[in-house]
Amino acid sequence: MTEFHAQDPTRGKSVGVALDPTTIVGKVVVGFIVGTIVGLTGIGGGMLLLPLLISVLGVPPIIAVGSDAVINCATKIGAGWLHFRRGNVDRRLVQRLAYGSIPGAIFGVIFLSWVRSAYGDRVNDFLKVFIGILLIVIPTAFLFKKYLVLPQTTFGTTDENRYPFGVTLIGFIAGNLVGITSIGAGSVILMLLFVLYGYSPTVLIGTDIVHGVLLAGLTGLLQRGFGNVDLTLTAFVLIGSIPGGLLGAHLTKHVPSHRLRQGLCATLVAVGARMLWVTIRHAK
Repeated sequence: MTEFHAQDPTRGKSVGVALDPTTIVGKVVVGFIVGTIVGLTGIGGGMLLLPLLISVLGVPPIIAVGSDAVINCATKIGAGWLHFRRGNVDRRLVQRLAYGSIPGAIFGVIFLSWVRSAYGDRVNDFLKVFIGILLIVIPTAFLFKKYLVLPQTTFGTTDENRYPFGVTLIGFIAGNLVGITSIGAGSVILMLLFVLYGYSPTVLIGTDIVHGVLLAGLTGLLQRGFGNVDLTLTAFVLIGSIPGGLLGAHLTKHVPSHRLRQGLCATLVAVGARMLWVTIRHAK
């Protein structure tokens, strides 16, 4: 059994934590499962990984949020580079999103740090409630997104040049969510741009991934500075998620991903509702 020192999520002190083979395997397996599902369905890794880190591995929510940001950045680098080489990235859209998301992420991380300093370990209950709400709202919107698209939206023709502030506002909203929960870089931006603007799906996905590298990278650095990142956890999850993503991408030819995506969204809604109910019930 190996022992390492991890930071206490509420007091900033170093505490000894036993790291046995079962724990290591569990983290790698969680990463592999998330990577496979993301590669197969395209649903955001943060939305999948965060509840698993909290509910399955028992990671304190504030450490799960910080570590998840670093993991998201690392897993998107390869895909982002590939999309960039293939011409699937709208650089101006990345820039306009970043104008909002960068200050949004900074504000979100600072706000989370303030909640932690003001309320101590109650910050974890705050995060569980916030994350539970997002796990209900985002997958539900994803399930019904075809009913949300504006009638005038036509893929390939965009109103982004007419409403640049709207894109920046979307970035700011997503940046805040990522800074506080690490959820939202892909799911929220894709959803809102899909509903409100007429980008082709290929360009939208490639642009979102490249922007996600910047946003998650900055957020991960900020979270690391506040002591909210477990690098050991991050490393073991990445060991599983990278090959899992490759396997998931390969399985798309053989598995009906549309049905799997629907079932996964329904499961996430149930997980979010349970997390919300348990947290509120214990707070009484």
